[in-house]
Amino acid sequence: MTIKLQAPRGTQDVLPDAQPYWLAVTTAAKQTTKLHGFQRIDTPVFEDAAVFEKGSGDTTDIVEKEMYTFEDRGGDLLALTPEGTPAICRAYLEHGMASWPQPVRLYTTHQMFRYDRPQKGRYRQHTQIDCEVIGSYDALVDAECIALLWEILQRLNLSEIEVRLGSIDDPGPRRAYIERLKDYYRPHLSRLSEDSQRRFERNPLRLLDSKDDRDLEYKEHAPKLVDQLSDAAAAHHAIVCSALESAGIAYRIDPMLVRGLDYYNRTVFEIVPTDDERAQGTLGGGGRYDGLMEILGGPPTGGMGFGSGIERIILEMQKRGATLQPEAHAEVFIVHRAEGGPAAAFRLASQLRRVGRATIVGESGRSMKSQMRSANASGASFAVILGDDELARGAAIVKDLRDGGEQAEVALDAVAARLAAD
Repeated sequence: MTIKLQAPRGTQDVLPDAQPYWLAVTTAAKQTTKLHGFQRIDTPVFEDAAVFEKGSGDTTDIVEKEMYTFEDRGGDLLALTPEGTPAICRAYLEHGMASWPQPVRLYTTHQMFRYDRPQKGRYRQHTQIDCEVIGSYDALVDAECIALLWEILQRLNLSEIEVRLGSIDDPGPRRAYIERLKDYYRPHLSRLSEDSQRRFERNPLRLLDSKDDRDLEYKEHAPKLVDQLSDAAAAHHAIVCSALESAGIAYRIDPMLVRGLDYYNRTVFEIVPTDDERAQGTLGGGGRYDGLMEILGGPPTGGMGFGSGIERIILEMQKRGATLQPEAHAEVFIVHRAEGGPAAAFRLASQLRRVGRATIVGESGRSMKSQMRSANASGASFAVILGDDELARGAAIVKDLRDGGEQAEVALDAVAARLAAD
């Protein structure tokens, strides 16, 4: 029986016609992070599973249900990277970045792997822009990270967006709030979704993060942490709000934004399209994690960062009508059908590439007519034609394939210079 091979469920092939969108997003990220003083880092595709069990929390969906883990031949338990922050923090500790000038600003674009239910914009393998500022407790750093993601999206002409901003206080004051939250939910527990019932004891803050219809009514009436912040967290939050206002960045306070782990504190945010009331099409988000370094074995170290899925950004670009065309396959297409033509064509192609002209050589054995059809289909601006008569004269026909279609005979050793200047 013939087996039809295809991409694994929850993955996708990024074909040539989609590449301009990927290039646009990664270029916007590269340019904007440079303007904010970030340096690029690349961490391994897989890590010791403990990095994410500690850094993502053993009560999160990522660790409980979504992480791809495997035991290698040496018996080590490894995991494909499900999120960027723990891996970057591990690298910060391992390479002694605490001795660098602080804070350290790092960014990456990295493939992430989660065994999630595939749906539009959500894949089991996706690519994420990840930006982290490590070594600072300053509220302006929080505003800077928010502004950085905002500016990346603005560069991509995604202007119909808003920041949803919240604060989850510090771990001590938050524990008292969690008890009040559990008291509120306890009488309704049997009517909540299965995920929320499971989270009630293990990670109750995540009840506020549910998108399940069965949970929405209870979530809306739950006590709001952002309304009862400690003095220190409230002052921090006010600075973030003031900085965003001074930069003209639109934001809305969202009391339902949470991070369900103790090492997250204070600022949390998401950026969403303005027409997305339930924030299901989030374009990116993050928060402050001042307790993470200690969990990973380091000293107390302030940290703030965000992640943004490239696939989700591209979907939003396309939804807003962005149309980006692939570049032409080549600028020059060499058509040849002559004695000694293949060698001459290959030599000329090398000369053209050295002067920066992308060049395709037509296939030996195909007719001139067939090769000309390929030249037109390639999107090339010029065809260089090598026939018996031309080669005998040490020349080539240079044909403009753009409007007008003019052609001229050019000495073979002058073709590269002619087209380099055109």
